[in-house]
Amino acid sequence: MDLVTVDDVRAAAVDVAGVVLRTPLLPCRWDDQLWLKPESLQPVGSFKLRGATHAVARLDPDQRIRGVVTHSSGNHGQALAYAARAQGVPCTVVIPEGAPAAKIDQVRALGAEVRMVAPADRLPVAQAIAAEQGRTLIPPFDDRRIIAGQGTIGLEVLADLPDVDVLLVPVGGGGLASGIATVVRALRPGAKVIGVEPALAADAAESLHAGELRRWEPERTYRTSADGLRTTLSALTFAHLSARLDGIVTVTEDEIAAATTRLVRAARLVVEPSGAVATAARMFHAAELPAGRTVAVISGGNVDPAVLVAAAGRPDAG
Repeated sequence: MDLVTVDDVRAAAVDVAGVVLRTPLLPCRWDDQLWLKPESLQPVGSFKLRGATHAVARLDPDQRIRGVVTHSSGNHGQALAYAARAQGVPCTVVIPEGAPAAKIDQVRALGAEVRMVAPADRLPVAQAIAAEQGRTLIPPFDDRRIIAGQGTIGLEVLADLPDVDVLLVPVGGGGLASGIATVVRALRPGAKVIGVEPALAADAAESLHAGELRRWEPERTYRTSADGLRTTLSALTFAHLSARLDGIVTVTEDEIAAATTRLVRAARLVVEPSGAVATAARMFHAAELPAGRTVAVISGGNVDPAVLVAAAGRPDAG
């Protein structure tokens, strides 16, 4: 399978410049070997803006007129709606029932048409819209352009912390980890990229351990509070992670909740559960991880207010 290269990621960095925020690395006051990469600070609240902006930038004129469509639990939908609006491209987002209301509202606010469907129908409905209306399907992760765009995070981390030893990256569909691992393997092969996944949606861990793609049904993955990580790997992302990821760990729901609270209260970040899993791995599974200077990617902050209030009200586990 044709994998994304570091040159693809460098090309994406040119496309996203001026649209995507170059997020800082924040040192942690509770862990002097940990830095946070807060993609929650992006204009749409997640890293997804990187891949979406790169994908829209690569459309030809006819594709721009016809518009784009995607399926998303919210973050990729917001990102594509934002990128499409910025370039005058019509956009439809197919959202699975059960997605956070805050994310759905933001997709609509950005001018995209929203179609709500059962979780198992998200991809078939998006494909049908693409076929019927001639729109370009831009999936959340199963796309080389998306992987390359997400990989720009890796370029920024290596520029800001050249001697980084470990990068902890959330894994849902695998596009983010695929892109970052591509960059790190090419530019700092001594560093380790470790995926982090909810134990209740651990299809990637199972797939990588088995050496073959294993898909979990929505009934299983929807048990986790980390709604952005309920998707399963594709053949494309599985190929990238099999070749380039250095390991994967899983975290429990209690650990995700505790990490969310820590980030809200001690780092003063607005973080959704999906965005807290990498920090949870460092907090509770350090013995399973390589030692050294570590960066945890905070993938998003599009959280329902009730979840944020609960996180702020819990005692900090540390």
